[in-house]
Order: sequence, then structure tokens, then C-alpha cells
Amino acid sequence: MGIGTLRALKPLAVLIAGPTASGKSALALALAARTGGVIINADSMQVYGDLRVITARPSTEDEAHAPHLLYGHVDAAADYSVGRWLDDAATALNEAGERLPIIVGGTGLYFRALTQGLAPIPAVPEEVRQAVRASAEGDATVILHARLATRDPETAVRLQPRDRQRILRALEVMEATGRPLSQWQQETHQPLLDPAACVRLVLEVEREMLKRRIDARFETMMAEGALAEAERLAARHLPVDRPLLKAHGAPALMRHLRGEIGLDEAVAEGQSDTRRYAKRQVTWFRHQMPDWQRSPPEDAPDALARTLGL
Repeated sequence: MGIGTLRALKPLAVLIAGPTASGKSALALALAARTGGVIINADSMQVYGDLRVITARPSTEDEAHAPHLLYGHVDAAADYSVGRWLDDAATALNEAGERLPIIVGGTGLYFRALTQGLAPIPAVPEEVRQAVRASAEGDATVILHARLATRDPETAVRLQPRDRQRILRALEVMEATGRPLSQWQQETHQPLLDPAACVRLVLEVEREMLKRRIDARFETMMAEGALAEAERLAARHLPVDRPLLKAHGAPALMRHLRGEIGLDEAVAEGQSDTRRYAKRQVTWFRHQMPDWQRSPPEDAPDALARTLGL
């Protein structure tokens, strides 16, 4: 079924997902211009305020053409989670009022929580998080995985033995709440949006074309000040576990700033890292969003217009 055959001319929201550099932001902006809609961010890196260029946040010019919510509102030093985004998304949907919410991004977990609900896991206190990570310092990830298996075997089975961040997260939840993460995840709250009442679209770009778009965009980022952004973020000396430090391209540029690699190598490494990330996104969308509509970017504006009766 093509997107043009979707029913309901007045959806609760339009959800636009896709890999990095697939044209999501441009599509959302064009749709907002035609509908008077509000654009709501669903990208886990674009919530942060420090790296507008490197995370490909909409420009100030784009933001002047339509309301943009949940962009750059979180400091890089702060903890931010799917649960916090869901709370912020609920506020943004209320703020949209009668205007069409256009929720756009590349973080599949955000869309899943939005349309399928999220387990009500309490926030882990900072002192607990630090204590768990301090006790794990120096331990191989496979050892941490084995430790998790004795306390929360169900979660351990689902996690790769090398997935250090998610293993630590599960250990933190166990330490903070006294309950395994797997138990919390069985108590999912109702979703904010009924997926059947939304227009849901994944942008798909032919693989070689997507690679070229990613490489070209990284070059543009460099011309627009990506290196200076990375330098400012590095100067903050944030804890190494802060997610924004892993924004695609940032680690390579910081390595260059430390004198470890040349600039050309940093750019090539950043491009390669971003391409690998896009490949993971494509796989995730294919397996986790099988019932979403698909469209190449060039066909999506007209397809959405037909669906919405514009």
C-alpha cells in the first residue's frame, strides 16, 4: 500500500523517520509551510544545544520559517533519556494545540516510545550512577555482562556482551530500584499517540546515493564551523560517558584537535562513522517499523500532500 492510500485526512500527527542525511528536516519544513504545522524533534542528538552544525540541527533561518520544538533545549552535561524525551514530547504536543504536529527524526526508540508506550522506569540518582560506573571501572565488559546475568538474566540475554552502556544502565536500574530492568519493562505505559491515527513515513534513499549525501553534508558541516564546535565542546571537559561526545563526527574531530590525526583523516573518519550509523538506522527501521509507509525523498512531498488532502 502506498502512502497516498492512507485513510484519515486529519491525523493526530505526521511522523517522519529516516536515516541521517535522507532529507527529513527539509521535508518537515516544507510540510509545515503548507499546513501551518509545528515541527517536533525526535532525534536524540539534536536535543542538545552544543553542536548545532555537527548534529545537523535546523538552521536559525529554518527555525524562523516554522515553529521548532525540542531542538537544542538540553545541555550536553545533562542526563537525557527516552523517558525524558517522551515527557517533553507530551508538552510539545500540547503546545502545538490545533496545529498539525510534524514529528521528525532518526531515533527509532523515540518513535517506538511515542506510539507503543514506555516502561515507567524511575530516574537513576546521579550518585547511584556514578557509584555503579566507578565500581565497573577497569572491568572488562564481558565481566559486567556476567555480573548482570546473575542479577537480571532476562535483560542479560537480550544484550550483547560488548554493549557496555546498556549493561551499565541495567545495573544502575537494579541498584537504584532493587528491581531488574526486565520487570520494569513489563509495565509499559500507554503510548502518547495512536499509530493508526497518524501518518507514518520512513524516507528511504538508495544506498550509494545516501553515502554520497552523507559525505557531501559532512564537507558542508566542516565549511560551516564543525571543527570550532568540536573544540568548544572539548573545552568543557565533560565526563566521557556524555552521549553528545559520541555525536557522529565529533570524536574524530576531537582526535584531530588533540593532534592524534590529520584533518583529512578526521573528516574521512567522521564520514565513515556517519555512514555506519546510517546503515544501522536503515536496518532498525526495516525491522522495527515494518508497517510504516516508505518513500524516496523526492516523492515524499507530493505523497504527503495527497494523503493530507492539501
